[in-house]
Amino acid sequence: MYFLFLGLVLMVLKYLEFGFVASMSWWWVLLPFALALAWWEWADSTGYTKRKVMEKMDQKKQDRLERQNAAMGIKPKRR
Repeated sequence: MYFLFLGLVLMVLKYLEFGFVASMSWWWVLLPFALALAWWEWADSTGYTKRKVMEKMDQKKQDRLERQNAAMGIKPKRR
């Protein structure tokens, strides 16, 4: 996501011919988009994205269980 944001900022600065970006080649300005594409491809192919989603869901489930137990007055188990 950072690569995408950086690419958008560089593209706008290049289009407006602002600062040092005006003298940069378009290849350098568009490079963050290629890096974002490579990152997303790697994250999807290695399972990184699914693993992060599953971790987030597990954390939400654990938080919900702790809230429900606290509402019922059950003390949390110590590990």
